[in-house]
Parts: sequence; C-alpha cells; structure tokens
Amino acid sequence: MEQLASSEARLLELVRGLTDEQWSFRERPERWSIADNIEHLIVFEGFIRSAIAKTLEGPAEPEKKGDVGAKEPLVLGVANGRSNKLIAREVVRPTGRWPDRSELVRELQETRAVTVAFAAETEANLRDHFFPHISFGDLDCYQWLVVLGQHSARHGFQIEEIKAHAWFPAA
Repeated sequence: MEQLASSEARLLELVRGLTDEQWSFRERPERWSIADNIEHLIVFEGFIRSAIAKTLEGPAEPEKKGDVGAKEPLVLGVANGRSNKLIAREVVRPTGRWPDRSELVRELQETRAVTVAFAAETEANLRDHFFPHISFGDLDCYQWLVVLGQHSARHGFQIEEIKAHAWFPAA
C-alpha cells in the first residue's frame, strides 16, 4: 500500500506544472514522452488488475509458492535501475488515448485509486494465485501488486531522465 501511494505521489509531483512542450518532449523520436509514460502506467495498471481478477477466478495453486517466494528480491528491485531496459507489450504501449493533460493525470489518479481499493478490500488469498511476468516467470498476485508500485517508481526515474535532458524545454 505504501509503495502504491508513494509512487503515485512522486509521479504527480514530477508532472505538476509542466508546459505542453515539456509534457510532449521526446529525447529521440523513438523514446517516450512524459505523457507517453503516464499513459503507459494507466494502461499497464488496468491490464495487470484485470489479469489479477481473472487469475483469482481460477483455482488456487499453493504448490507454486516455493518457486515464487525466491523472486521477492526481483519484484522489489523492479524500480532500482534503468540499465536493464524492458520492452512493453504492444497492448500497453501509449497511443495517445488521453490527449488532454489534466484528463490523463485524473485518469492516473482514478486508476491508482481503484488499485488501492482492491488491495485494501480484497479477501482473496493473493499468495496462492499466479500468472507469469514477461521476464521473471510466475509471480503471485500479491507480488503483482508490488510490481505495480515498483513499475510506477521505475517510470518516475524515466521521467526524471527526460526532465534532466539537455534539450528539455524550459518552463
């Protein structure tokens, strides 16, 4: 819960007061803008939340606990560095779904609020249901909620990199 809250607060602080030019600045044409990063976070979070819900509808698989328990350091380290670049699945790549900045930020907040409410209210045994991560293999649904906080923090670092770029537009 703390990671979900703190990563959202950090993202909101990073994007507060940006101009349109700053919001859409790209270091290179193939790189994501700050707006692209925020859109990706919204879509990814909805995608993972849906995957968790679908997984929880299936049978528990407690026999997998031993295999995924050792992955806790990997899950907790998702945000630690940006040297290992990850390629987003096509379904969660930004496409300009929310062209209005304030709407995009509002959607980020609403998406996170739904995730936090789910995490706070669920009575499901998240540690007994699993689905695969593209790099780590099977993770339990609790670990996936941790991934959401870590993923947001990771993109916070990416936004900091964009803002630190020599050609980032002045306010």
